[in-house]
Amino acid sequence: MSNLIPIIDTHMHLWETKHAELKWVWLDKDAMHPILGNIDAIKSVAFTLNDLWSEARFSGISGFVHVQAAIGSPDPVTETVWLTEMAKTGPVPMRIIGDSPLGAEGAIAQLQRHQESPLFVGIRDFNAEVMFGKKEISPTYEKSLEYMAKEGLVFDLDCEWPNMDEALALAKRHPNLQIVLEHIGFPRKRDPEYFKNWKKAINRLAKADNVTMKISGIGMTDPQFTKKSLRPWAEESLEAFGAKRCVLGSNWPVDRLFVSYATMMDFTRDYISTLSKSEQEKVCNKNAARLYKF
Repeated sequence: MSNLIPIIDTHMHLWETKHAELKWVWLDKDAMHPILGNIDAIKSVAFTLNDLWSEARFSGISGFVHVQAAIGSPDPVTETVWLTEMAKTGPVPMRIIGDSPLGAEGAIAQLQRHQESPLFVGIRDFNAEVMFGKKEISPTYEKSLEYMAKEGLVFDLDCEWPNMDEALALAKRHPNLQIVLEHIGFPRKRDPEYFKNWKKAINRLAKADNVTMKISGIGMTDPQFTKKSLRPWAEESLEAFGAKRCVLGSNWPVDRLFVSYATMMDFTRDYISTLSKSEQEKVCNKNAARLYKF
């Protein structure tokens, strides 16, 4: 491990289903994931930072970013408080991308409550792609994004390729907002036509200098993937955004449905191996350290 360039893993999820105030509805006994289907294999009672470290500790990981997971909770700030306390005894530093409905009344006040944690660095809000699909622009949502830009908070974005032009328009409206496209746009299909459309879309989106590509979750909708089959998705992401605007994420433990942590990290390291050492350092940790304030 000593010879590995350290990686800041920018996408993972933790839970404790016995928590009195938090809910993870996607992990309920009878819940089916809307895209992945049956995910019973990861539905443990708890998955904490120490549990994650037991799988990741030999992969040269120097930090983690937790992305909102306590979906269904009455108050999303509770997740940030819970994670902040857990991180005090964590094996490596952690930062938090929280949850907030940015178009709701009182969103900025909720962001300010998140900001009471020194580990809070941004928001993921699934409502963004819903608005993109409807081609809606919400004044309240826009004000929340303006506040985030002013405060230096990151907007982690879920967005499939058909909606990336709307994401590009948002990025241009908010040039000072740092936006991170999660899971390379969460490709739903793996056929050549889909790949062609996805490639065109990410290259258009990459024209916005304030958008970064998160190379994570690249195998989620391709359970029988191979190292070879995932390579074009990773390499095209690097080609579109360059080493200065790419970060890495494991999407753990969701991707444990398909692969081991060490194997996925080995694949990822190989995909970026043609870059210079300084470029690899940017992708592995320097970009993430800047964006997520490590």
